[in-house]
Amino acid sequence: MATVSVRELKNRLSEHLRRLEDGETITVTRRGKPVALITAPPGAEGRDEALQRKLLELQARGILVRVGTKPLIPKRRITLRGKGPTMSEMVIQDRG
Repeated sequence: MATVSVRELKNRLSEHLRRLEDGETITVTRRGKPVALITAPPGAEGRDEALQRKLLELQARGILVRVGTKPLIPKRRITLRGKGPTMSEMVIQDRG
């Protein structure tokens, strides 16, 4: 838990909001005495939790594979079916 003065909170509000997004709790003081306790809203998840949730969702859908602690994108390729030139052929043709 971090402790900041009212002045520091006012001067560096964006920085402290990022800390709150990361799940930290901040005690605000005035003249060294605590006057407020700021926390993230109930049910809100920090950026790390949101990232982990998204990675688990991608893993469940088979888009992402985890090797140890590192995420790995599988090398299978998606083939699009349709008639006409490929996207790269259209770009080359457009460039002349």
